Amino acid sequence: MSAPVLVLVVVAAIALVSLPWRLLSRRQSLPCPVWLRWLVELDNPFTKTNRAAFIVETLSLSPGMTVLDAGCGPGRLTVPLARGVGSAGHVVALDVQAGMLSRAKAKTEAAGLKNVEFVAASLGDRKLPANRFDRAVLVTVLGEIPDRTAAFAELFGALEPGGLLAVVEVIFDPHFQSRATVTALAVSAGFREHAFIGHRLAYVIHFVKAHAGQPCAAADAARWPAALTSGDQTVNEEQFRQRAQEPGHGDLQFKDYVPNMDTPLHAHAAAAIHSPKV
Repeated sequence: MSAPVLVLVVVAAIALVSLPWRLLSRRQSLPCPVWLRWLVELDNPFTKTNRAAFIVETLSLSPGMTVLDAGCGPGRLTVPLARGVGSAGHVVALDVQAGMLSRAKAKTEAAGLKNVEFVAASLGDRKLPANRFDRAVLVTVLGEIPDRTAAFAELFGALEPGGLLAVVEVIFDPHFQSRATVTALAVSAGFREHAFIGHRLAYVIHFVKAHAGQPCAAADAARWPAALTSGDQTVNEEQFRQRAQEPGHGDLQFKDYVPNMDTPLHAHAAAAIHSPKV
């Protein structure tokens, strides 16, 4: 059997095995069942943005950092995250399913890692301490969370000022969330978009929690001129640049942004500016 044929057979088998879960997941927010953990332990061969090594690389980890692996599952990212922060760092692996946590714990023990703490909870349960984490990752798990607004609120509170949240989505996930949906939830919680990597079907978005005294995206959008939110005027690049130079916005810079026409104009105004500081 040739390699291409073998790949097709494996993909077909995976699709058949996971079909019942995928169908149910479209109707309600169901976490990936423990018996399918082998499926989510694999790096997707068709998209780079969902690979563990690539995601970790985008985080710019350094020794001593504290990282939250939210919805860690069987620990696909937990191990490389723990290695990335070194023995002086700390990783909190959070998942709602005991079976997933057991698998993640076994993998960290096999790797000889002792800097990982395991927490059985769902995002939104308010089990996380405030202002503790330098980084947080939410990898193809957002759609499994019933109360996503509460989840983002807890993530925002748990990150230190200046901390970074990485949200990863890929179209192959039955819970796939669009960029517009993810950004709206993050901005509403107080985050500012910092970077977008990939494309609309497979991407990583970095969101930053502003330092004290820096306006979040939602608050900043509220201060833009009424013309930006009226929906009947054109806003060009020069207007954005002028706005970014006003007092209190010296750290903002213009970036190219192609708006989603389903998003209100004032949300585009917020998304069109970002802080390069992390």
